[in-house]
Amino acid sequence: MKFKRIFLIILDSLGVGAMPDAKKFNDENANTLRSILTSKKVNIPNLKKLGFTNLSDLEEYHNSKFNGLVMKMSELSNGKDTMTGHWEFMGIKTTKPFVTFTEHGFPKELIDELEKRTKHKIIGNKAASGTEIIEELGPQQLKDKSLIVYTSADSVLQIAAHEEVIPVDELYKFCEIARELCMKPEWLVGRVIARPFIGEPGSFKRTSNRHDYALAPSEDSVLDFMQDAHLATISVGKIFDIFDGKGLDESNKTISNEDGMNKTIDMVKNRDFNGLCFVNLVDFDAVYGHRRNAIGYAECLEEFDVQLGELLANLKDDDLLMLSADHGNDPNYSGSDHTREYVPLVIYYNQLKEGKLLDTRASFADIGATISANFNIKMPKIGKAIELE
Repeated sequence: MKFKRIFLIILDSLGVGAMPDAKKFNDENANTLRSILTSKKVNIPNLKKLGFTNLSDLEEYHNSKFNGLVMKMSELSNGKDTMTGHWEFMGIKTTKPFVTFTEHGFPKELIDELEKRTKHKIIGNKAASGTEIIEELGPQQLKDKSLIVYTSADSVLQIAAHEEVIPVDELYKFCEIARELCMKPEWLVGRVIARPFIGEPGSFKRTSNRHDYALAPSEDSVLDFMQDAHLATISVGKIFDIFDGKGLDESNKTISNEDGMNKTIDMVKNRDFNGLCFVNLVDFDAVYGHRRNAIGYAECLEEFDVQLGELLANLKDDDLLMLSADHGNDPNYSGSDHTREYVPLVIYYNQLKEGKLLDTRASFADIGATISANFNIKMPKIGKAIELE
């Protein structure tokens, strides 16, 4: 069976249980889905109908009859960050994890050089929630025109500044400097991110002028193979930034999960294309996982489920839907880091006769291999196509 349009939606961080090597990452017993489903009574009828909840170890959420192909996937790459997971979806295996600076902030040598090159004082330099560090240091940044530098559990260097003090174009130039500095192997972060904000102390608000400066993928991916075959590669959310635009025709930025789903539903209803629509819904991770808010995560999943129902109702007979995640982020786990977990894969198309629970896949790259097989294009180096009836 060949599908004209494939919609791949990543529920960012929605892991389904610790992988066998989770101890190496200090993530033994992590289980994002379990933490969500035990936080409150969760009402997700569309996900349950697809069979997604059968991946939980909580029998009360299981569905004896469902209509999707459901499985877990193992991460073949060495890591648990955003870029590693997404690159593996498209057939790239990462053997050396990206550098993180979560525990102690960035080295003095890097900060000194950044101050010298930007001619601005650097404040912060720690792992923090973006909204929280802006509330904490925003008043000082307004006063002395400094730059707020911070990181997270991901391999990122983020620079925040008030738009009225540091114009957005100037902030972008500073991030380009940071990206250049962070190409050194010992400072090689996956992304440098501009985080402009506005407002007054006590009511600061980040704006939509965020801009990511990501490493380009280490090799060609399924996205490149699709472009070579003149197939559409459309991104929604931060997908374009994760791949530094490589292999992607179009970027559709989003401000929330709801906005991302609205844009995707609009494409399902109104866009005629032959290829892939690749979507990331980041709120699960950024707003709830890292902030260890299990109830908020559950409510966010319920909101997604409502929009999923509208998407399913509008799928055409030559459409294929895939739902997955790029890593875990157990909201009941210690710290604020991602967690090394299996991720879900749920596949649905209108002609699917009956749902099945399939064996665990060996790599996230099975998604990319399935896409390649569907379009009869070059196969990735890793990954095995999933047989669709």
